[in-house]
Amino acid sequence: MNDERKKLARKYSKINQIVTLSETALKIILMILFIATGLSKSLERFSFSIASNKYVALIIFISLAGMAVFLIFLPAGYYFNFRLEHRFGLSNQTFGQWLKENLKSNAVVALLTVPLLLIFYWFISNSDNWWIYTALIISIYSVILAQLAPVLIFPLFYKFTALEDGEIKSRILELCRKADFRVNGVYSFNMSKTTKKANAAFTGIGKTKRIILADTLIENFTPEEIETVFAHELGHYKKKHIMKNILISLISIFLFLYLASEIYKLGLPIFGFTSPSEIAALPLLGVIITVLFLLFSPLSSSISRKFEFEADNYALVMTGNLNAFISTFRKLADQNLADEEPNKIYEFWFHSHPSIKKRIEAAQLFQKI
Repeated sequence: MNDERKKLARKYSKINQIVTLSETALKIILMILFIATGLSKSLERFSFSIASNKYVALIIFISLAGMAVFLIFLPAGYYFNFRLEHRFGLSNQTFGQWLKENLKSNAVVALLTVPLLLIFYWFISNSDNWWIYTALIISIYSVILAQLAPVLIFPLFYKFTALEDGEIKSRILELCRKADFRVNGVYSFNMSKTTKKANAAFTGIGKTKRIILADTLIENFTPEEIETVFAHELGHYKKKHIMKNILISLISIFLFLYLASEIYKLGLPIFGFTSPSEIAALPLLGVIITVLFLLFSPLSSSISRKFEFEADNYALVMTGNLNAFISTFRKLADQNLADEEPNKIYEFWFHSHPSIKKRIEAAQLFQKI
């Protein structure tokens, strides 16, 4: 990036960091006020006035609280997720498209989480060891979702097409042959319908594992650069990062829910609750889990960054093309408006990927070894 573009990237990054931290802090504060002021108990009473069944009342409670949060943060979401993206020249969406995608994603999240919430509520209503059973269900659900997402969920948002024959596909198939890797498909998807950014990912497990490449990547990068991106994604599979991440997630779920259950017990009487299954008390559990995730973010982020470096090294070994690696990440930084040298504390705490500068320096060092 030229100096002007770098300055723009730093500004974009700084705004996003402030927004992320502010929204997280505000949501925690609002949830605590919601509980402390008695609004949570009032909403619980209102929910039971509509339905005597506690599971139906729970859905009413969550729906109304969720709708309130959506409306409270809609103006900020509009400005920072729509206007800001346009201001920095990154969005291709009209306001109608942006709103439609937001409503669709919220609907999908609701459909996926409501069954889990009902199961969780049954456990917390009937067992002191609710956290164990909930963790087990979430773990099983997560694995199933990871397998089904590429074929059932992602197509709701993007159109996927098998990669056409040509130099890009030939390079990818040759990499697969060299790596002794069998993939069930390499697809492009129309990321350009929402953004000018570029991306690629390894999705699915088992029979649904596939590599997906954004059309913005295919249109703006050379075959050698796309080969580098693919080799990086292939590295995640060959280094077993997906299975490792699943294992880490399973351990984290059990740990977080255990810690949350213990803290929840201590917090209930402070806010005037007598039972962990009180619907009005559940937002407190949400606050506790959110704070625990924030506290453990540096650990999860550092593990993720380690995996990214390993995948980078694998890409260099497979392609032997350092120049393509460097040009790929510089172009990605320019196209995605990524700050090459982000705030060190923020990167340490939240970034799942190393900075572009660190990745290039690490690649240059690795190539010399």
